[in-house]
Amino acid sequence: MPAASPPGSRANGAAAARAGEHKKAKPAARARRGKAQQHNFSHRLLVATLKGHSGNVSCLDFSSNGKYLASCADDRTVRLWSTRDFAAREHHCLRANMGLDHAELVCFSPDSRAFVVWLAGSETIRVYKMTKKDDGNFTFTAAAGDFPKKHKAPIINIGVAETGKFIMTASNDTTIMIWSPKGEVLASINTNQMSNAYAAVSPCGRFVASCGFTPDVKVWEVCFSKNGDFREVARAFELKGHAAGIHSFSFSNDSRRMATLSKDGTWKFWDTDVEYKKQQDPYLLLTGKCEVAEPCCISLSPNAHVVAISSGADIMVYNTRRGEEEERFVGVHGQCITDLAFDTSSRYLVSCGDRAIRVFHNTAGHRAVVEEMEAILKKTGNKATRERLEQQISSARQALAAIYGKKR
Repeated sequence: MPAASPPGSRANGAAAARAGEHKKAKPAARARRGKAQQHNFSHRLLVATLKGHSGNVSCLDFSSNGKYLASCADDRTVRLWSTRDFAAREHHCLRANMGLDHAELVCFSPDSRAFVVWLAGSETIRVYKMTKKDDGNFTFTAAAGDFPKKHKAPIINIGVAETGKFIMTASNDTTIMIWSPKGEVLASINTNQMSNAYAAVSPCGRFVASCGFTPDVKVWEVCFSKNGDFREVARAFELKGHAAGIHSFSFSNDSRRMATLSKDGTWKFWDTDVEYKKQQDPYLLLTGKCEVAEPCCISLSPNAHVVAISSGADIMVYNTRRGEEEERFVGVHGQCITDLAFDTSSRYLVSCGDRAIRVFHNTAGHRAVVEEMEAILKKTGNKATRERLEQQISSARQALAAIYGKKR
């Protein structure tokens, strides 16, 4: 089976909150039948509000080719949205029905021809294959046989390795399981963190990581032999420095940077491009202050220029060079935000929490590109390099001018 997208190799969706609210599904269903009022939100940086789900959206994931956004909700559907339509007036979506069950987590395969879901009712992993039709639409076919039930506690995250070699599931006790694409358990990891709050597969497909009650993020390497056979799960490195438990973390697209969000009122930005086999530890690059309300999560843009943090129904955006807050979106959803993600190009930031999905311009990312390129420009004397940097600066400034020109 194909595996999951580098930028979306995790599926979260405010996992801890969801695990605690698992028993409240029936009242939510009654509220839907009553057609609750849609929450209204506007902002000059809001690109679009994607409407189509009739239930609360719990998870988002972008395909690795950047063409699609997958969303799942308690309305028993997974929907696929075209990222090309984000700036359009109308937003069409394709619907995959989950039968009598509903997906709480969704994750694309890296070739964008399948997606994996965690089904809340049957408590199982199911793979859906996507077949493109002549008219451009897809048919969705469930693979034969769901994964066996192995976890003893509610699942909070799933992830699929970009290499296609394994699938990860994590529950809210201390268990992470590594599966073959066919649903065979390759390994079971005890995180020893008292309880897992979040877990993910790195975009490079080599690592799985987790955080929880303890003030660290633990990272393991999932090792395979040269002929592709599973070998072992080995401890790689840890992110240490927070003074309290960690809510969430996020990888950059190349897995060389990570961001962490802690209960100690800070977020941290790390250089994880280290030789861990020689016991080299990750470097702390920056610590920013951020008091958050639970549920909360953090998302690092694929190019590592920007960090977005959700707190309740609000979103704060910070640059990673200085740690300064660049944007703040208040009351984005009618309920607490359940997932937060950047698209593969770092142009957009998307969030979900109620029945709607909000899409924002990542203006902080454009400004960060200008700042970084100008700093490099001052240090280089090579003509070709200077011309390339000046072109990047010009493109970012034009993007900002277009955004603010449209949103007055």
